Amino acid sequence: MNYQQTLDWMFAQLPMYQRQGKTAFKKDLTNIIALSKELGNPEQKFKSVHVGGTNGKGSTSHMLASILQEAGYKVGLYTSPHLKSFTERIRINGDEIPKRKVSAFVKKHKKFLERQKLSFFEMTVGMAFDYFAREKVDVAVIEVGLGGRLDSTNIITPELSIITNIGLDHTDILGETLPEIASEKAGIIKNNTSVVIGERQSEVLKVFSRKSQETFSELFYASDEVREYKTDLLGDYQLKNAKTAALAAKKLHRFKISEKHIQQGLRNVVKNTNLKGRWQILQENPKVICDTAHNKEGLSIVLNQLKEEYCNKLHIVFGVVSDKKLEDVLSLFPLDAQYYFCKPNIPRGLSEDDLHEKASCFNLIGRKYSSVDKAYKKALNDANQEDIIYVGGSTFVVAEII
Repeated sequence: MNYQQTLDWMFAQLPMYQRQGKTAFKKDLTNIIALSKELGNPEQKFKSVHVGGTNGKGSTSHMLASILQEAGYKVGLYTSPHLKSFTERIRINGDEIPKRKVSAFVKKHKKFLERQKLSFFEMTVGMAFDYFAREKVDVAVIEVGLGGRLDSTNIITPELSIITNIGLDHTDILGETLPEIASEKAGIIKNNTSVVIGERQSEVLKVFSRKSQETFSELFYASDEVREYKTDLLGDYQLKNAKTAALAAKKLHRFKISEKHIQQGLRNVVKNTNLKGRWQILQENPKVICDTAHNKEGLSIVLNQLKEEYCNKLHIVFGVVSDKKLEDVLSLFPLDAQYYFCKPNIPRGLSEDDLHEKASCFNLIGRKYSSVDKAYKKALNDANQEDIIYVGGSTFVVAEII
């Protein structure tokens, strides 16, 4: 199979969560453990850092990878989902896994993958771990896919665990309350392994304290740190992520990381890792801003920052996935913006008709479009030079216009 045929085969396997939703989520680690054994337990052949949380785990992962690169290490980076290309998920020092490596991995292990009925995400995690081991990375920064305790990445024994924050997202899988969700995410904390928590949240302090005591793990809160760091990633919310990444770097005692490495790493995240979609400015006049924030906590920060932007009129290209609790987010959006409601091009996307109907209940005025592309083009056509166009609501909406 060539690369495209390989991807088509992977996408056709058991549903992946990003496209299908809850039906793709598995309740145990049996499959990934079996795949790891088949591959010779590659995750045991490199050092790692595990990064979970509700918001900011992707940005924090890229920041820490950039810091480690500035310190001279060969750094693997596993994140999900991808925006444009599957190979974005697996990188070494910012370079994406070659397409031929993807095809070769699937070709070599296809019979096992089929027999074991591995999901898209499980085989992708195995592919990443195998690639990092073969390429002999010094360390890999591994982002949790969903939750923590039962996530396929949770077979690693990391040097450090990071949990950025806890918010109400994926409640159909992880729990209806913050403590329930925190308990699932705390599942990445391992015995005698330090853990950095990005934000001190009163509702979940007991969860993390109890878990750290059970695992004899030292607990640190980045939000307690006084020093703030500058980063090339735009968006006010990145200041919290920068604090988290900086503190994590300082707690990686088996690595030689200086203050200079931390500062340079945070200032060169885009250059070092090629991160996209976080308060990314696509053009000026009219100014187009896109951001992958997709839940209440993330969107509230982004929309507050939008209020600080000067503009004649705000145009919002907006689409979501069908399992999103819209009542939690629609109340956050400004009433004086012009909306372009659309459906991201995935089975899990909420139809533009349903989104338009629900948004009208919150007095959000706009028109509906059958695709992100049509909505975006209409916004560009409508906007004057002093206007701002914001594109968001879902990673998949952003992916279609970048």
